[in-house]
Amino acid sequence: MDITFFFRGLLIGLSIAAPVGPIGVLCIRRTLAEGRAAGLVSGLGAATADALYGFIAAFGLTFISGFLIRQRLWLHLVGGLFLCYLGVKTLLAKPAGPAQPIPAGRRGLLAAYTSTLFLTLTNPITILFFAGIFAGLGAAGGGSYASAAILVAGVFIGSALWWLTLSSLVSLFRTRFDARAMRWVNRLSGLVILGFGLAALFSLKG
Repeated sequence: MDITFFFRGLLIGLSIAAPVGPIGVLCIRRTLAEGRAAGLVSGLGAATADALYGFIAAFGLTFISGFLIRQRLWLHLVGGLFLCYLGVKTLLAKPAGPAQPIPAGRRGLLAAYTSTLFLTLTNPITILFFAGIFAGLGAAGGGSYASAAILVAGVFIGSALWWLTLSSLVSLFRTRFDARAMRWVNRLSGLVILGFGLAALFSLKG
């Protein structure tokens, strides 16, 4: 087994998680509003979806990737509508400052995890990203199962490390946000997430 596959997967996981998008905005907002655990769990939902897509690409499961790509219209529609829902919900959320923290309970953490997992899975174009990179690495379908598994593990850990770092850094500034500041965080985050959702819906016309 070549350990370099793990580090390659690590870099792939970091590269797909790091760009700013709706998941990043959700992670930041939830960290500020509900604490580091909520932000981290939100990121882990996305990391799980990245690993699942990585698994499909690394093991050459073309029948699954082909199905997802064929259904991308409906997946984009559902994902766009869900983003719009989360955007409006965030926009109207009741702010809470450090004096009145609202830590996420078990149900809240589960909802945070499943929402970002669902959002990431409803973007099937991600499979093309993984398929292209893994094919370039010679790992898609042609390498050993052990190497492919190590690569997928690296993808998950790399993505998870990004979300751990982001939620930890944002949590350091949480005590500086009072109710008024959180109201603006909710408004800006909601508008950004709603914008991503509308952009996803408008892209269906293309």
